Formats: sequence, structure tokens, C-alpha cells
Amino acid sequence: MKNGEKKKYWDFKAAARESEGELYIYGDITSWEWDDSDTSANSFKRDLDALGDIHTLQLYMNSPGGSVFEGVTIYNILKRHKARVIVHVDGLAASIASVIAMAGDEIHMPRNAMMMIHNPWTFTWGNAAELRKVADDLDRIGGSMKQTYLDRSGEKLAEDKLTELLDAETWLSAQECFDYGLCDVVGEANKAAACVSEELFAKYRNVPADLVARNSTEPDQSEAKSTQEYLQRIRETAAMEIQNINSYIGGIING
Repeated sequence: MKNGEKKKYWDFKAAARESEGELYIYGDITSWEWDDSDTSANSFKRDLDALGDIHTLQLYMNSPGGSVFEGVTIYNILKRHKARVIVHVDGLAASIASVIAMAGDEIHMPRNAMMMIHNPWTFTWGNAAELRKVADDLDRIGGSMKQTYLDRSGEKLAEDKLTELLDAETWLSAQECFDYGLCDVVGEANKAAACVSEELFAKYRNVPADLVARNSTEPDQSEAKSTQEYLQRIRETAAMEIQNINSYIGGIING
């Protein structure tokens, strides 16, 4: 790595085996690519296309989620692709990242990896009628996400149980994902660190204590600097992300 060059947390490359490719989603799923760790539907499609004519795609994930619409688009891109998709949840597939994982023909999780599933939410404003429409839109979006989980789980997960899990914002272990049909293989534990931060802990209600502890160790100076830069970027772009989410919702309402 050259001096001053930023480390990429999201990357793609052709795999060593012929006709097989690799993709990594190791960060936020966003509409606006502010950093190398950000993944948008456009960047994902561009880099997937760059892999050429592959018959197998190995997709490695460690993401706290992000934009619902970008994530759903990535899911559909994967479902349309002719390659066999093998998903590896290296650390965390939370929120919309868990929906993307459902596109895998096979889903692998180390036993210390996790998924988090919940109902979609947004920031909004407006009068009573506008707020009711936003709530209706979120119900429709949530229904689509729910069907994605149900299609993947088959008979292992009843709809009423899934509704309970989504309402409770549930953090699922690899074994629980296997039991519910949301992954196919539980492997040995690995050392991949989940892409979480204090910002994420504040955003979600039920972050497991062991996941918090996993991120509470004292980082070295380079890691501390990287974390501070990451948090600062979140603060600087939060307003933009909220505006973008509401522009999508507005398009649904007015469309």
C-alpha cells in the first residue's frame, strides 16, 4: 500500500479459480459513496459486471446495513445474475444487509457471526395525512422485506414468528439463523470484527452485550484515528442521508 493511500474496506477482485469471482461488502450501504467502505447499487453493479462471465460469485459481508432501497436493488441484481451466489457473513449482516444476504444460493456464517432483522423505519415530517401515507409506505416496504425472509426460510420460519422477530428488532446468532432457515452452513468462529460503532449502538435498541464488549477494547492509535474519522463522516453525512431517504418516500407518495 502506498504512503497516504486509504485502506479500502469494500473491494472486488477476480478469484484465483477460473470463472469464479469475489465481492466484498464491508461497510455501509448508501446512495452516496462518501468513502471506500460505502456500497451503492450502482457501484455494486459496476464492479459485479467487471468480474465478467463468472459461474460462481463468493460474496463476503460485514455490514451494519443502510439504505433500504439501495439494498433491495443489490438483492435484485444478485437474484437476476446467472452465477451461483455463495454468501459469507464474516461478522455482521444487519438490517438491509441481512436482506442482501438472502440472495445467496448458499449462506455461510461462522458461529460468532450475527444477523439483525427489524422493520424498516425512516425520518420524516409533514402534516397528519402525509405522515399516515409514510406509515403506509413503510408497511408496504416491510411486507416486501418480510416476504424475502419467508421465501428463503421455507417451512422453518412461520410468518407469525417472523413478525415477532421483526417487531422486536432481533439479533440472531449463526445457529439461530440456521434453525430458522436464514443460513445453510454454520462454520468455525473467525476473528472478523463487525462493522459497528457507538453510532450504531445508539441507533438500535437491542444490540447484544457481547457485541458491545467486542468493540470496547482499546484500539491502537491508527485504529482510533480511523474510528474517529468514520464517526465524523457519519455526523457530516447524516442530514444528507435523511434527505435522501425522504426523497424516496416522497417519490412513492407522489408516484
